[in-house]
Amino acid sequence: MKGRVQIETISSIVLKDNPLGDPRRREIPIYLPPTYGTVRGRRYPVLYYLPGFTGTARGAINFNPWKENIAERFDRLIEEGKAREAIIVIVDGFTAYGGSQYLNSTATGRYADFTVYEVVGYIDGKHSTVRHPEGRAIIGKSSGGFGALTLAMRHPEVFGHCVSHSGDMGFSAAYGTDMYKFVSALGGRGGSPKRFVEEFLASRTKDGFDHGAINLMAMAACYSPNEKSPLGFDLPCDPRTGELVPAVWKRWQALDPVHAAAKHVGTLRRLKTLWFDAGVKDEFNLHLGARRLSDALKALKVRHTHEEHSFGHFDMNDRLDKSLPLLASRARRIG
Repeated sequence: MKGRVQIETISSIVLKDNPLGDPRRREIPIYLPPTYGTVRGRRYPVLYYLPGFTGTARGAINFNPWKENIAERFDRLIEEGKAREAIIVIVDGFTAYGGSQYLNSTATGRYADFTVYEVVGYIDGKHSTVRHPEGRAIIGKSSGGFGALTLAMRHPEVFGHCVSHSGDMGFSAAYGTDMYKFVSALGGRGGSPKRFVEEFLASRTKDGFDHGAINLMAMAACYSPNEKSPLGFDLPCDPRTGELVPAVWKRWQALDPVHAAAKHVGTLRRLKTLWFDAGVKDEFNLHLGARRLSDALKALKVRHTHEEHSFGHFDMNDRLDKSLPLLASRARRIG
């Protein structure tokens, strides 16, 4: 027996009239395990999966004859007896900039509220779920890993378990070179950040734009929104010299899990599972951020598991073979 994937559409209230004009109707893939619906009254734990930057919910279940998507992987793990059954919900946090970091921002929209309240509420209202934090886990990779950590530390009343694979953290190491790439990208556009953003949004294909420059633009929209700015957000660096703007960078650091942990120490201690990893070859230096977060959590006496592996940022999907069974086993079941 195998599970099944069905695509459901959530018509968001909080994303209506969002600043970028992105769709309020979001297609949410839902994986239902093999025995779902066969045992009356049985409820299943739910794993909420957050795709990374430029990733989409539908993309997580794309068919590739040589690679497993997340549903195929979980099916195999269940069939091999390595994972208990659970529901997987893939959240769509994509924006015209490439991603939302699953935060509320006046420059992108209310994606934290969409995830925590609308998606979770919809799933609990329609499916046979365990409806308390011990039965819900949140997991993500890269920007999705940042989202998982951030939403878990802010909402322990919703999520009892958290896994972050190569999550964005240690911002100085993760985003430092992106600032210089962004400034360099402005050179061909008269040094105008506004022209860069307008050209990016208007372009049918984004291939001509440096990924690091795009990433900085998108992160600024998420971390330092400003409705009074011509861009709708503040840049963390001077667009001519690349030097840090201290007041803006302080806002970024406040959202960095390495620094945010101290503010949310009480809620972090409530989590039943706090597990994160990164590869020592990570192309964005996120293994350094993970080390910093682990050190911060140790100092705060927050229980957690921190692991490192030999892969980079783009070849570590097999790590899901460890995290998915872990969450499916720890999330409490009923029935």
